[in-house]
Amino acid sequence: MEFLAIIVLVHSIACCGQHQSCPPPNHAGKAFASNLNHHTNSSFLQGFNKYYPPDYDPNKHHTLNDYQGKHALGVRARKIDQGILITRFELPFNIWCGTCNAHIGMGVRFNAEKQKVGMYYSTPVYAFRCKCHLCSGWFEIRTDPKHTRYIVAEGARQKDEEWNPEEAGGFAIHENDPTKTGPVDPLAQVEKTAESSRHAREVGAPRIESLQELSDTFNSDPYELSKRIRKQFRETKKVEKRKREEEDSVKDKYALPSEMKLVDEAEVREEASATWAQERAEWEEQEYKKRRRMKAEMGSVPKKDATSAVALLRSSLKTADPFLSSGAGTFRPTIGGIVKKPRR
Repeated sequence: MEFLAIIVLVHSIACCGQHQSCPPPNHAGKAFASNLNHHTNSSFLQGFNKYYPPDYDPNKHHTLNDYQGKHALGVRARKIDQGILITRFELPFNIWCGTCNAHIGMGVRFNAEKQKVGMYYSTPVYAFRCKCHLCSGWFEIRTDPKHTRYIVAEGARQKDEEWNPEEAGGFAIHENDPTKTGPVDPLAQVEKTAESSRHAREVGAPRIESLQELSDTFNSDPYELSKRIRKQFRETKKVEKRKREEEDSVKDKYALPSEMKLVDEAEVREEASATWAQERAEWEEQEYKKRRRMKAEMGSVPKKDATSAVALLRSSLKTADPFLSSGAGTFRPTIGGIVKKPRR
């Protein structure tokens, strides 16, 4: 105890400079009392708030709730020995209380006593017993798994707000009775049968045959199929391993980070080739439009594969030399613009 008191005293003196409420270090006794009161509050013990008494046996009690005789849900489980659990229940519809005849709207919440009262096949049926907040009268609402709804068992009256489609000339959408069917339309039945037969004959049968052929192809020799798949997998794995080793060697050579992703040269070449082809097509289209525009301005019609120089030369020079004699032949212009006279 003296050793523990010395440790606490040293700790209190060291902590005095961190807390404004603590006195200077020279008042050791007062500092010890102040720090002792400071460290015994609830904020200091939040991480150590479980007290295990000396007579606590983990093999016997398992938990502190068992040792203290309490339930983990607290007051909500005060009737758990009767099979009742206190839960928050919200009214699914409007009701009138059977005791005070007061209206209780849908959505009002109560602390209801939830209890299992039966089974519908494998689905349990639960009862929610609530106390009216106006007269303290009790009413009970149960689940109805057969019709997927809630029903008022006792102590209240439900406001009838359900719409019956049979009264409007229709039939129930959620009908659980297989003997009750909707009105039969003979023409609709015939159309449905004919459409189903046509679809089965034109679409279903070829599809089934193709699937059967595919199944026979795959299942004719499972060993060969498995062998071919494993061979393909090994080849792919070797390629990926070799590629990974090459990338690692490049990263080690240039001191690159291991998480950096290197670009494949073949992919870059293919992408550059595709980009060049696209830009080449666009450039040829622009050149063709330019030549068409020049043709419209110069008044001649150049061919699509002729160059701009040839088109300009053909439109500007004549095929006959006016300075030569009449008996002279024709001459052909050249692309460079040099005109040669024909030999006599």
